[in-house]
Amino acid sequence: MLRSKVLSLLARGASTRMMSTGTKLTTVEVNDKTGIATLTMCRPPVNGLNLELLQDLKTSIDEIEGNKSRGLILTSSNATIFSAGLDILEMYKPDKDRIRAFWSQLQETWLALYGSSVPTAAAINGHSPAGGCLLATSCEYRVMLPKFTIGLNETQLGIVAPKWFMATFLSVLPQKDAERALNQGRMFTTDEALKVGLVDETANSKEEAIAKCEAFIGSFAKVNPLARSLTKLQFRAADLQQLENERKQDLEKFLFFINQPAVQKGLGIYIEGLKKKSKKQ
Repeated sequence: MLRSKVLSLLARGASTRMMSTGTKLTTVEVNDKTGIATLTMCRPPVNGLNLELLQDLKTSIDEIEGNKSRGLILTSSNATIFSAGLDILEMYKPDKDRIRAFWSQLQETWLALYGSSVPTAAAINGHSPAGGCLLATSCEYRVMLPKFTIGLNETQLGIVAPKWFMATFLSVLPQKDAERALNQGRMFTTDEALKVGLVDETANSKEEAIAKCEAFIGSFAKVNPLARSLTKLQFRAADLQQLENERKQDLEKFLFFINQPAVQKGLGIYIEGLKKKSKKQ
């Protein structure tokens, strides 16, 4: 995978702008003036990462790479949720074949986003727990709106974050801070996230967040695109290659863990809690 991506970059050279279309659960819009693509998640009510949304995200990332856009900004159509993370219903009393496809697709989507050859930024316009945080930290730059939260809170749900989740977190935070936050399942407020470096900037609106993401991507305007892409790939190659080498083992570990009675019981309790909360609103 890594070798083919390097060869593709060498063959492609400098990127050019093209207009783009969208897929069912995501939309892709390319700014005419900047050539930067905005990839928006559009799965109500909370952009839960189910099999279909993960498939659409991967398709859209591939489309942006193929259209040779100057950069990718990931955001949400929801006014208060960036992404609520992995769809719990995919993991609770799972169908044997679908759960395999689901986790394999999550691997594929992460490899595409974390290993994207174009500059990537996240305009975090809502809460971003667990898998939502994974998507945001897979990007190179993050701008977050106030009064929201972000973090890998898997331990709070009785789930263990895989090594590549941890590696993504470690690419943003110092090991001491990342380890403590992961063990606690800590969710950071916008201000806390900015203070520790989990996000790079804050913004008062989605429009401002996207503008700041565009400014970050624009900072590479005078940098050779091929040199930038290959440099990024070298920084991320070890994490990407580790998952490539361990994809089957990673899948089997997930399947074993998620099917444990105690884990299923915990997920059931969590789902019931969400149902009660929904009824009160």
